[in-house]
Amino acid sequence: MSILRMLQQAQGGQGLGQLATQLGLDEGQANSLTEMLAPAIGSAANRQAQSGGLGTLLGSLRGEDQAANFDDAAAAASPQGQAQGMDFLSGLLGGRTQTEDLASEAASRAGVDTSVVQQFLPALAAMAQGGLQRQVPDSSIDGLLAAESAPSGGQGLMGMIGGMLGGGQTGQAGEGAQAGGAAAMLGQLLDADGDGSVMDDVLGRLMR
Repeated sequence: MSILRMLQQAQGGQGLGQLATQLGLDEGQANSLTEMLAPAIGSAANRQAQSGGLGTLLGSLRGEDQAANFDDAAAAASPQGQAQGMDFLSGLLGGRTQTEDLASEAASRAGVDTSVVQQFLPALAAMAQGGLQRQVPDSSIDGLLAAESAPSGGQGLMGMIGGMLGGGQTGQAGEGAQAGGAAAMLGQLLDADGDGSVMDDVLGRLMR
């Protein structure tokens, strides 16, 4: 399941519509923006993981209270939720300026006012961050971080998850099985899963 599909299923399939209502968008606009931006968030997280920032990515997902932003659109759309989503995106993209540029590009492509998308994008990111936390809880993140700091066979967690993101498979046994299962879940979530992202060319320009 990709991040896009995870968001489409939020709150029994009502989450995106409720987020749109919170921010003054119609549901069609919210869906169009999500179809552009959710795969872009996944692609940015994927790039961060594969470029040596896996520990940073895992750290940003730690904290089970974040799941509230996935469960409640009002929480994601609140000033606190948007601030959290902005921090998450800034960490993925390299800074707040890049996040604002991504919002401006999406607004232009969707024909939506930029000021609205600059609220919607961080709220959507907060919801995505909460959904990732819901799927990969703190206990699993701790196991992933332990696997990263104690690599096995010269491959470690990055070799494991890199193979998954690249379409390969990595077997696990013994103590590595739990970390392997969590890595598999994370790999599936960060994989575009055929959804594609029309924003990938923009990400290439924005990400450091």
